[in-house]
Formats: sequence, C-alpha cells, structure tokens
Amino acid sequence: MGLTLDAKKAIIEEVNSIATEAPSAIAAEYIGLTVTEMTELRNAAREAGVYLKVVRNTLARRALENTQFECMRNNLVGPLLLVFSNNEPGSAAKVVRNFAKDNKKLAVKLISLDGNLLELSEISKLASLPSLDEARATLLGLFNSPLTKFVRTLSEPTAKFARALGAQRDKQ
Repeated sequence: MGLTLDAKKAIIEEVNSIATEAPSAIAAEYIGLTVTEMTELRNAAREAGVYLKVVRNTLARRALENTQFECMRNNLVGPLLLVFSNNEPGSAAKVVRNFAKDNKKLAVKLISLDGNLLELSEISKLASLPSLDEARATLLGLFNSPLTKFVRTLSEPTAKFARALGAQRDKQ
C-alpha cells in the first residue's frame, strides 16, 4: 500500500526541517545492503547525531526545495538514502565513510556542503574536518603558545640573575 498524501507531506516537512538546519548532506546508494547492515548504519548514525532517512526521490526533491541543498535535487536518481549532519559538517561524512570501508555496497552519489556540490573524492576531506571541540582546542592552543613564550621571555632575565647568584654563592 502506498503512502497517503498526509504521510507524504509529513515526510517532506520532516526532511525539509532537517535540511534547513544541516551544514552538510550526503546521498548514498544502498542497493544490496541487508537489513542487518542497514540497522548497523542507522545505529552508527544515531550515535554520531546524524539524521539518516530513506526517502523517495520525488519526495526528497520537494523536501530540498528552498534549502541550501537544492543543488542536489536534479541528481537524485535511484534508490538513495539521505544523510544530514546535525551539528558538525563532517559528522555525516565520517559515518558514511567508516561504514563504506567495510560495506562496499554503500556508494556515495552526492555530497553537498553549504549549498555546493563536492566531488565524490572529497568525502575524506569532509570527514577529516575537526569537530567543534577539536577546533576550539586547537584555537586555544594557538592563542596560548605565544603568550606562554612571552611569559617565559619576561621571566628569563630574573631566572638568569638568580642562577648567577646561586653560582656565585656556590663558588664562595
């Protein structure tokens, strides 16, 4: 039995609301995956905070209207699942890349980041983007390093003077 009009509208609205908030999206072909493998993929997506949904292409095209992923609409062909990052731009790419390493049947067809279609080979670059916490830690490290060197430079003359006095004392 097919979907009712209300069910189709609900799916379109759900996917559209996720797409308006998501920084990146991936469309992947899942032909040949078993139910167990799809369950593993869904569990991995849930753990990573990634939205994953199998949607008919006609509904997906309508759901992606007026979002930054409108560039994907014309290329939605075949049985695809849509994967949206919720917070981190690279989280969806990490889930798909890690799952596709073990399951060659999952094939990435489209990658979009901030409204631009990316080459399929760029999934590794997108997956290797640091998380927000990692980026903050790196930035704080960059800010902290010059300050630490400055403090060491300021304290060095007094430390050198103290070492010289200690050497003089030991000499006498």
